[in-house]
Amino acid sequence: MKFNKTTLKNGVRLITIPMIDNPSIAVLVMVEAGSKYENKKNNGISHFLEHMVFKGTPKRPKMSDISRELDGIGAHYNAFTGQEVTGYWVKADARHLDTALDVVSDMYLNPLFDEKEIEKEKGVIIEEMRMYRDLPQRHVHDVLSELMHGDQPAGWNIIGTEENIRSFSRDSFVSYRNDHYVGSATIVTVAGSFDEKDIIDRVEKAFIKISTVEKKGKLPVKESQKSPAVKTEYKETDQTHLVIAVRTFSIHDPRIPAMQVLSTILGGGMSSRLFTKMRDELGICYYIRASNDPFTDHGDLTISAGVDNGRVEIAVKEILAACAQLKTKLVGQAELKKAKDYIAGTTLLELETSEARAEFAGGEEILKGKIESPEEHISKVNAVTAADIQRLAQEIFVDSGLNLALVGRAKTEKLSPLLSFTE
Repeated sequence: MKFNKTTLKNGVRLITIPMIDNPSIAVLVMVEAGSKYENKKNNGISHFLEHMVFKGTPKRPKMSDISRELDGIGAHYNAFTGQEVTGYWVKADARHLDTALDVVSDMYLNPLFDEKEIEKEKGVIIEEMRMYRDLPQRHVHDVLSELMHGDQPAGWNIIGTEENIRSFSRDSFVSYRNDHYVGSATIVTVAGSFDEKDIIDRVEKAFIKISTVEKKGKLPVKESQKSPAVKTEYKETDQTHLVIAVRTFSIHDPRIPAMQVLSTILGGGMSSRLFTKMRDELGICYYIRASNDPFTDHGDLTISAGVDNGRVEIAVKEILAACAQLKTKLVGQAELKKAKDYIAGTTLLELETSEARAEFAGGEEILKGKIESPEEHISKVNAVTAADIQRLAQEIFVDSGLNLALVGRAKTEKLSPLLSFTE
């Protein structure tokens, strides 16, 4: 994947990704702002602000003005908020680059924060919050965050609390935005078919009025776990959704490629160890997956599944046994190669579209401070050895870093004694 990076005079980083003969253009603006940049009082404001950006600007006073203009060119558009990044994107026919860039930059730089719209949107976000709580497969990850990180930003829900949502005023948004939506924290990525000769000038003009004040930072994650931990949230469900997690490393750690191979061996694809064992052999679940999630200052490996309420204990035992086996037995060369090929294949498939490439490159820049190409990452993955996997398993699969979160009818007292990687 070819790309170019330019830092503009105002600190904005521009990443351009030319895609020859691609009919579309994707414009993505990302900012170093998310729930980990919040405090207890304003938890949830990053996500709420993301909503308000679509509510109007002086040039486009109503939400309908924004949507009508983008719908009028057949564009796709949306936004997202995470722990460390918020993003706004528009994808359209390449002929409409000017419109896409103008709209997304206008929204990003000039939100109105109308008080009446803020009050209306409070109800929308509270219903969104309740919707997520009603989705145990999703909500169990919020339970896990609270279990692993407690009362600090990494342990809080990205969407915030109802009390906070109801308390936000226009001043809340203006203050938070002034602290974080600045040039040095902004990455603009343009991917697709465009004229490389003048794209820098176009973006520079679009973001000429961005603030250049110093960006406010975030508190580092504190980790102090000393023994296995479990947290259950009782819910009358037909299935128990669970996540087993261990603490790993930040995105800057050189062991990340090995972590990706390890998680793929465990739960990447339908031929992975856990899928084969839990679904094919035991018939205990419909879905099971493993994922390594590294952030700027911490990371975790999660294994999630939805299982029969009466078979939770055996599910936990089997998952822990599969992890423990990686500590004692080397992965065979055929299985190791399959995992590497799976990573290479899925990585390239996931980058077929202009918006996917924009998000990949922008995410690399905002989290790592540099862009590692897919080819470079695959090369590092291919260098991972079976010994690397075993050594890594011995480091992370330790009882002192083991966590189990559940949503369903399971009871904590029955599960706590099971939490050990000892075979």
